[in-house]
Amino acid sequence: MQDHSSRLSQLQASVTPRVASILEDALAGKEMSVDDAVVLLDAEGADFHVLLRAADWAREQDCGDDVSYVVCRNINFTNVCYVGCSFCGFARHKDDAAEAYDHPMEVLVEKCRDAIVRGASEVCIQGGIHPNKDHTHYHEILTTIKGEFPDLHIHAFSPEEMDFGHRKSGMDLGDYLQWLVDAGLGTMPGTAAEILDDEVREILSPKKLKTARWAEIIRAAHGIGLRSSSTLMYGHIETRRHIAAHLGLLRDIQKDTGGFTEFVPLGFIHERNMLYNFMGARPGPSMSEDLRMIAVSRLFLRPYITNIQVSWVKMGHKLGQMSMMAGANDFGGTLMEESISRESGSHHGENTTAEDFRRLIRECGRVPVERSTTYKVIQRFDDPALDPPSLESAPAAQLSGPARFRSEPRRVAAAKATAVQV
Repeated sequence: MQDHSSRLSQLQASVTPRVASILEDALAGKEMSVDDAVVLLDAEGADFHVLLRAADWAREQDCGDDVSYVVCRNINFTNVCYVGCSFCGFARHKDDAAEAYDHPMEVLVEKCRDAIVRGASEVCIQGGIHPNKDHTHYHEILTTIKGEFPDLHIHAFSPEEMDFGHRKSGMDLGDYLQWLVDAGLGTMPGTAAEILDDEVREILSPKKLKTARWAEIIRAAHGIGLRSSSTLMYGHIETRRHIAAHLGLLRDIQKDTGGFTEFVPLGFIHERNMLYNFMGARPGPSMSEDLRMIAVSRLFLRPYITNIQVSWVKMGHKLGQMSMMAGANDFGGTLMEESISRESGSHHGENTTAEDFRRLIRECGRVPVERSTTYKVIQRFDDPALDPPSLESAPAAQLSGPARFRSEPRRVAAAKATAVQV
C-alpha cells in the first residue's frame, strides 16, 4: 500500500506541464492570455485540483482571509418587459393581469424603508424594459428614493436599462448618465452582459444591446466616476473560448477605467425558460464548472479586479463556501427579495441574513466583513462573541420547534442591548 507522500508525489507529477507553467506565471504576477484561460477552463483531475489551490493562494495574496458581504435589498420595480431574452423566466406582458406588476413610487419607498429597518446600506433597483416608460421614470425613481432616504446607496439600472433610457432621452450618453448620478444614482450593475459575443447574443437575446454598446455604456459610466460591477452568464450554449474572451474584454476595460468594483460569475438557471426547454441549452453549469469559473476569474483578472463574488442564489450556500476555497472573497448581498433567478427556477431562496453570512464565512475559517457597495469596510467581525443579532430574522413568536429555541438567546440579548441604549 502506497504511503501518503508517494500519493502526493503522483498527484504533483500528473499535473500537465502547460497547466503548471500557466499557474506558476499567474502566481508570479504575469498576465494570463485568453488562450491560457481556455486551457484552465478545461482543467480536469490533478490539473483541476491544483488550479483551485493556486486560485486560493492568489486570493490570500490579494485579499487576505477577509470574506465580505453587503446588507442590501433587491427591488424590481416592474416585471413587464418586451426584450424577449430566451434565458429569462421573469418577464411578463403588460396585459397579463394575473402576474404583471408595475409598482408605484409609494411601494418602492416602503420597500426601501423596510430595507433600512433591516440594516441595509444599499438597494439594488432593476426592472423590465416596459414599453410605456421612458428616461423620466428612471430619474423619478432616483429622486423619490433619495428625497426620502438621502443616505441610502442606490445601485441601479443595468446597461440594457441605460441604453433604453438614453435612447428615449435624446441626450449625449455622458450627459444622460450624469443626469442620473445627480438625481442620486450611486453605482450601476454590470448585468445584461451574459456573454459578450454578438453571435452568442443573437441566440440568447436578439433584441438586446450588442457587445460594443454594452462596453460603450460601461466605459462612459466609468468615465464620469460612476462605478459598476461586472458579470458573465455561463453554463448554457457558450464555449470556453467565449468565456475567456469575455474575461479579456472586462480586463481591458478595467485597465483603461478602473471602474469595476467586482466580478460576479452567474451560472445559468435553466428550468423555466425557452433557452433550455426549447433551444437545446445545457442545464446550467456543473459543480466543477462553477469552481473552475471562480478560480480562473481570480487568476485571469488580477491585479486589475481583485473582488470575486459568488452568487449564492445561483450556487447555494454550500457551493458558495467551496468557492471561498477556490479564489472567491465575497458572498454578495443579503438581497431580502430575489425574483429574477427564482422565476427561472432557482431553489436557493430569496434572502440570506447578515447573521447567516457571518456563520457561513466562519465555517470556511475566514473572517466576516460587512462592506459597502464599493467595498469600503463597514465592520469587521473578528470575534464571534461580539456579533450583533440579525435585524432581518423573523420574530421568535413566528418560529416553532428547534428554530424557536435557537433564536431566543440572540433575541433576548438584542432586547437587553436595546433596553440599555434607551
